[in-house]
Amino acid sequence: MNEAPLICGVDEAGRGPLVGAVFAAAVILPPGCVLQGLADSKTLSEKRREMLFGQIQEHALAWSIAEASVEEIDQLNILHATMLAMRRAVQGLAVTPTEVLVDGNRLPPGLPCPARAIVKGDALEPAISAASILAKVARDRSMHELDRQHPQYGFARHKGYPTAEHLQALKQYGVLASHRQSFAPVRQISAQGSLW
Repeated sequence: MNEAPLICGVDEAGRGPLVGAVFAAAVILPPGCVLQGLADSKTLSEKRREMLFGQIQEHALAWSIAEASVEEIDQLNILHATMLAMRRAVQGLAVTPTEVLVDGNRLPPGLPCPARAIVKGDALEPAISAASILAKVARDRSMHELDRQHPQYGFARHKGYPTAEHLQALKQYGVLASHRQSFAPVRQISAQGSLW
């Protein structure tokens, strides 16, 4: 009797922000596993994501969270750094999946098994939804930690995205080591650093 294939969902969080690492997660859910409320992480409240975070880790056959650092983002660019984080997440699984399903339209190179890219996969495939939640929660937690270290920037509120509040804080307080120097708003403010 053939065993059910082990489908791994992969998604990322944190491509757009101006600060911090980009995160990716890989999740293998047991065949037939149904977790109530599983959806694209962007459609869920922070409280709901936190609740699902624990449930996913508890029920998954295997899960892994990985990141690519600010230095890697600045060196490789955000797309390649995201692909690197995704590959690390898959490589970090304790179980090798039969197939990897990646949210979006690109596949990270060097995956250890066959893979497919699925546009809007985080709304279509439960394993990708689960991965999107793990990645988003891990990323948000890193922003809360950064907020504790640098409360004047408001990271807990805007999560590092280029909001008016964040851009104003950058101008007022300057660029941190954890800001992505390759991103235009950070680069522009860095270049004007002597003015602030």
